[in-house]
Order: sequence, then C-alpha cells, then structure tokens
Amino acid sequence: MGFEDISRRGLVMLGCGKMGSAMLEGWLKRGLDPAAVHVIDPHPSDWLRAQGVSVNAALPDAPAVLMIAVKPQMMQAALPQVAGFGGGGTLVLSVAAGTPIAAYEAAFGAGTRVVRSMPNTPAAVGKGITAIIGNGAATAADLDTAESLLSAIGQVVRLETEDQIDAVTGVSGSGPAYIFYMIDALAAAGEAEGLPPALAMQLAKATVAGAGALAEQAGETPEQLRINVTSPNGTTQAGLGVLMDAGTGLMPLMRATVAAATRRSRELRG
Repeated sequence: MGFEDISRRGLVMLGCGKMGSAMLEGWLKRGLDPAAVHVIDPHPSDWLRAQGVSVNAALPDAPAVLMIAVKPQMMQAALPQVAGFGGGGTLVLSVAAGTPIAAYEAAFGAGTRVVRSMPNTPAAVGKGITAIIGNGAATAADLDTAESLLSAIGQVVRLETEDQIDAVTGVSGSGPAYIFYMIDALAAAGEAEGLPPALAMQLAKATVAGAGALAEQAGETPEQLRINVTSPNGTTQAGLGVLMDAGTGLMPLMRATVAAATRRSRELRG
C-alpha cells in the first residue's frame, strides 16, 4: 500500500500531538495529499489547522490506515470513536505506548490487521528509531506500509515477537532520558573542573550529538571508534579507566538501568 492508495481511501489519525505532527509533516513533505488526512484531536494545534487536513470533521467509511497516536490514559475513551474501522478493511497502526496488540484486537474485533510500534522521542525531530510488530492478520504488505509511514520520523526496525517491545522500551524508548542525564552529568563534571556552566553544557551537548552522529555514519564499530581516540597513557585512557571499571563503571550500571526499565515495562503490561 503506497501513498496513492492512502490518498485515494484516506488516513485517519486518532490524536495528533508532537509525535503525530512530526509524522504528518514528514508525510506531507513526501507528497501525501493533505485532503486525504482526517484528524480526530480534542485540542488541535494552530499548525495542524494550517496544513489543509480535515480536523474533527466527517470521516471516510473505510480508510486505508487508522493511526492511533493518543496517550495511554486516553485510550479507553478514544477507541470507541473509531471502533467501526475494525474487521480487516483498515490497517490499524498504533504508535501509542503501553497498549498491547490484544487490546486492539478486543476493541476492533476479529480479522483486524494491527501493527504495533514503539517510537522514541527523537522522532519529534526526525531522528527517532521505531520498532514494529504485526498481529496474525497483518500481512507483509501491511508491515511495509507501516515502515514507509514511520520512516518519516527516523529509522524503523522489525521485531520477531511482541514481548521484545519491553526490551526495546528499556533501550531506545527510555534511552533518550538516559542520554539527557548523561549530558547533564558531563556538563556538571566540566563545571567541577572550572568551566563556566553555559560553556560546559554547550560542550557536553555537542560532544554527545557529534559522537552519536559519528557512530551512526562511520563504518567502524563503536568499540573501534573508542580505540581510535584513545592514545596510550593519554587523557582519554585515564578517563576510561574510571568509566570502564568492571565493578563500578558504566557497563554494569547501564545493564542495571536497562534491566530496571524493561522489568517495569513488563509489569505495566501485566
């Protein structure tokens, strides 16, 4: 299913906050007809209203895709508005956190094609990474459609089983918060060594952003990139001696961090 079919049959968005707006902006840039997009949102932004899409108006009878992008706490109240799209004629694509495929199958009925996704917050600037998994009714073409739509906000990976989403949550879903805290910690360490706060923060932000970009674009592994910048008995080696301590360093701390987030994700889904 390409943009041609979506433009012909329509795409309904249930919710259009920051994540939904980032996706919509990407789709429109790629040529999706704004007249084909129908948004249901109780508090539409001025930006959304200016895009030429239909907002809180009549919906198509059988849209190609229903995108669910509401907050988990709003799900129970929001789903009845679109329950009529179940049964298989419409692909249900969820970017909502915490709601399992089984909940959508219960809400939309047997035969409904469902693809669940787990994006992360850098998607808001087109730098996200999203994991997807389909239910038994979803076809290979449905997964291709989901990947095409979600690639508007960054990279897309496919999972083998739905329970892998818990680990994805622990790594990439919660991961941006870990990195934001690392930026704060790096800047604070610079301040402790005598740098002005604003300069320390600028250095920390640029260093993390630049290292991440290099890690993605370089043909070498992160391990090799680390080796490349580490001169024997130099400053980097001195710092890494602390960071790579087997007992108190970053590796055991990060394992514990991701394990805690993954465990909590499992608890929340019951």
